[in-house]
Amino acid sequence: MLIDQQGTVGVHGSTSVEELFRLLTQATERLESRGFRVIRLDAGQWNTERDMHRAMAAALDFPDYYGHNLDAFNDCLGDVACYGGYDDAPEGAGLVLVVSRYDRFATTCPRAAQVVLDIIAVRARQAAELRRRLICLVQSSDPRIRFGSVGALPVLWNNGERPDAGRGA
Repeated sequence: MLIDQQGTVGVHGSTSVEELFRLLTQATERLESRGFRVIRLDAGQWNTERDMHRAMAAALDFPDYYGHNLDAFNDCLGDVACYGGYDDAPEGAGLVLVVSRYDRFATTCPRAAQVVLDIIAVRARQAAELRRRLICLVQSSDPRIRFGSVGALPVLWNNGERPDAGRGA
């Protein structure tokens, strides 16, 4: 699965797990050769949502005050999308999160797995609007894994029409 800089999701199927890992390795190497900063995460080691938060916080160098919950993940990944992150790495082509064995995390924490993908998709779109690149490659060994839509944005009233009374509602 690929969540690209526009927040677009694509699922790529294959006949074997070995082939999936080969394709993931090829894509990762290609992105690295083009200057992308690649961060690899093994979701197969995440038995709880807290494990995911610890791994993401360490990999993305989130600040000490990171709250280890999905709202805090959204906030901190937003900083990464807008400002390039919390580390002092020079600006490059962009950031790629490569998450392997995501199916294991999705089995143990299905809601969190869905929300994490949604947050990443929204933040990837936000990064693109700022001419930054945030890409996520997600590997699963389960050919039947399914997720709901990710990256959907709500339809909002403009500020002038926001109060119900101002709209005659």
